[in-house]
Formats: sequence, C-alpha cells, structure tokens
Amino acid sequence: MPTSEGAIVIRDVSKRFGETVALDNCSVTIKPGEIHAIVGENGSGKSTLAKILSGVLAADSGTLFVFGERPRSPIHARSLGIATIFQEVLAAEDLSILDNLFAGSDRPWRRKHTPRKASALGRAMLERLTASDVDLNARVGSLSLSMKQWIVIARALLSEPRLLILDESSAALDLEATARLHAEIDQLRHGGCYVVMVTHRIAELTRITDRATVLRDGRVAGELAGAEITERNLLALMSPDRRILDAGSGREAEANDGAGNTVLTARDLKTDGGSQPFGFQLRRGEIVGVTGLDGQGHVRFVRTLAGVLPAAVGQVILHAQGRDEDVRNSADAADGGIAFISGDRAHEGIFPNLSILENFALSLYRSRCGALGWIDRTAMVGSFEPEVKRLKIRAGAWSDRITSLSGGNQQKILIARAFAQSPNIIVLDDPARGVDASTKRELYAELRDFAKAGGAVVYLSSEIEEFFDFADRVIVFRSGEIFDTIAAQEMSEQGILAAMFGQSKQENPAIEAAEHC
Repeated sequence: MPTSEGAIVIRDVSKRFGETVALDNCSVTIKPGEIHAIVGENGSGKSTLAKILSGVLAADSGTLFVFGERPRSPIHARSLGIATIFQEVLAAEDLSILDNLFAGSDRPWRRKHTPRKASALGRAMLERLTASDVDLNARVGSLSLSMKQWIVIARALLSEPRLLILDESSAALDLEATARLHAEIDQLRHGGCYVVMVTHRIAELTRITDRATVLRDGRVAGELAGAEITERNLLALMSPDRRILDAGSGREAEANDGAGNTVLTARDLKTDGGSQPFGFQLRRGEIVGVTGLDGQGHVRFVRTLAGVLPAAVGQVILHAQGRDEDVRNSADAADGGIAFISGDRAHEGIFPNLSILENFALSLYRSRCGALGWIDRTAMVGSFEPEVKRLKIRAGAWSDRITSLSGGNQQKILIARAFAQSPNIIVLDDPARGVDASTKRELYAELRDFAKAGGAVVYLSSEIEEFFDFADRVIVFRSGEIFDTIAAQEMSEQGILAAMFGQSKQENPAIEAAEHC
C-alpha cells in the first residue's frame, strides 16, 4: 500500500538469485534529514538492496515505496528523484567529461539544458568537487580512477536528487577528496535530501552517518545510532565469528626487528618526468605502507615496483637466488616472484565472461599445464579449494561467471589468485576497495603471516587507519617522490596527515607534542 509522498518504506523485502538468498525479509527505516549507512560483510545483501531502491532490480516480495511509488526501472527511479552512485565506476570512457556528466538526463529528441548551460553547470560542479580546473572536452578514458569517480558523483548531484544512494562511492578517493565529498553530502542532508550510504569504511561511519543498519546473510542483524557506531559494535553484528572480533587489527606492538636482507631495490627512480629521483629498499619479512594525496606519484610507484608501469627514469631490481634481475614489465615481475593485486577489479582484475574458477586460475595456467599444454583442472581445483576456505569466499557453483559474486568476493578471488602463485613479494594497490571490515582484518592477518614466513609486502592505501598496528613503516609521497618515511613506533594519524600535506615533524614540532598528549 502506498504511503505518504515524503516517506521511504522498506518492509520484509526478499530477493533470490537461483539458490542464493540475497535478501531475506529485510526491513529498513530511512528518515528524512539523516545519513543512513547500510553495512555488512561482502555478500550480505547491501548492494542488492541499493539496486532495488534504484529500480535496477525488482524485489521478489515485500513492500518498497519511495516517495509514494515503487521504483520500476532506473529511468522511473530517476523521475522520482533517486540518484545512485554504484560501486563500480560507470563512465563511458570514449566520451568526453561533459557527455558523461549529463548521460541519461536528456531525452532522445530533447535536451534538458542548452550546450552552453550544460557546460557552465558541469564545470561549476566539478570544480567545486575537485577543487581544480577541468577540461570538459577531455576523454574520460584518459583520466585517473579518482577523477572518473568524481565525474560519476557530479552526474548524480547535477540531477538534484531527493534520495541519494552511494554504494562505496568514496572507495576510489583519497583522504582530502573524501572530506570534500562528505561536505557535499552533509549539505544535501541539511537541504532535506535522503542519503543512504553503503560503505565498508569505518571512519566514514563514525564521522558522518547518523544511523547504521547492519545486514548479515541478507537479514537485518541490528541497528546502531550515534555513538553506538563503533568498529567493535559493527563487527559484532556483522559476523558471528568471535575470533574476528577478538583478533584485533594489528601485528605485535613492537617494531619488526626480524626483517632480513634486501629483496628489491628501486634505484634513481622517477615516477614522472618532473619529479626528483629517489631510492627505495624492500626487505624480507617487512610490510611497507604507501600513501599520499591524489596525484602525488604513490600509485605509479607501486605499479612500477610490480612491473605494471615502466619507470620514467631509473630501475627496479630484484635480488633473488644470488643474482640481480631488472623488473621492466609484468612478465619480469611474475618470473621474479612478484604478485600484484589491484583495487580496480573491474578494469584490471576480473574477466567478466569467465567463470569464478577460471578467473582464479589465470596466473596458474603456465605452471599447472601438462606436458602437451593441457590444462590440469584437478590441480587448479586443488589450489582453489584451500583459498576459498582460507578467505571465506562466498560463491555458488565454481562454473558460474565471476560477476555472479558480490564486489567484495570478486576482490577475494583476486587476492586468492595472488597467494596461489606462491610469491616472494606481494604488491597491493588499494586492494581493500569494496571489502568489508572483517575481511580486511583477515587480509591483514594473511599478509602478516606471509611476511613472518619470509615474504615482503608493499601495501598502498588511501585509508591511513589501515596502516596502524599493521605496517612496519609508511612512506608518504608528495610531488612525485618520497617525502617522509614513518616507522611503526612513530606512526600516528597526525603524523601521516602532516606528511601528506607537506609538513614533517622537524618543520612542525607541535605535531609530535600533540601525539603524546
């Protein structure tokens, strides 16, 4: 039965995909003037609920009304004032920024705005969001992942939504950009817009959301409000496994004094033509965190270490088995025992037309083929099953396409693929995008065990909280080079933030004093 025009009602909504129950009698109350988070482990039903609210999926049963109507399709949802920013960056890469900003807003024979007005609105919105000048004629495919995300966010805001749904929308943004997004969301909330956030970032939940509904196995496990929204309370509702809650997030409090000999060296490296050359050494048994504000060179650095991108100047050298080998490309890296995990799974990780097992086994075909080149499926499955159990991957039949999995479980497949290579070094480029808090803890534990066994880890993240009690040191990039290196004993949010914004402890002793207050 329809309700009042200003209400959003979700009552006893269920949704199945074959034998998989995505939502099971799910009820959520969304109030005007609040930011409401939908939280849960990967595969708990969060994105399914967002897609039902957006008209992308239809509920099998239950009551769903948004402003008095049930969204029947994305077009109908848009007419109701619903704008959704989905987990994957949905941008037409061969079109310009301007075309992407207003994609879907124009009718076939009628434009919503004149070209001049559309250009003015689009430029004003993007410059406000990104705090930079924007060339609206630039092809989107040439832009960074974070800029593509801003375009998708701007497209949603330009529609002047009454209900804004954000599904992991800050995952591709750095700390400074996320703060700007939060300011925009807060302004919308005060203007009367309903805001629903699907997120795994604990910092977002504690800083900006008013209430959080926690899903577990498609059901509502509980609701938290205000000061109740803490990492411990969220984990307790998200997972019945007390070991995850009690395990803590970090390694031993003392620094890693067991780091061994150097396994990789970057010599006279430049991430781009304008930066100064710098050096870097990675030792056996250590975990090195890498961070920086958007565009400061840290992303290119980790990709250069993994052979994904060539060095502008300088060289990356592997020290293994008594000899030195240059890393010039991904083949050199793989041959030298380097595994790479990207956070941009849609473009750099998964093959959507292949099965779950085939995606996992991509890196193993060369080593697990028989003498005549036949694929040894038994060996593939033998490698796959332990990783499924270890990473708690929620999947249906292994022959199903990988796109049948939630985004977080797709990411787990990529992580499993890397571990199955038996690497000596693992390089990770923001791998926890779209991954829930308990899965992050499991990943940290696996990486710590890997390092303790003699491996080495380089871990890039835009969430500085991920480094605490985990990394042995953090290198902070600025202007294309290493600006500061912070050891585990000195690590703090203030110190990392100061370095990201170009200020070291030596330049500002107040930072060090504040850490001891």
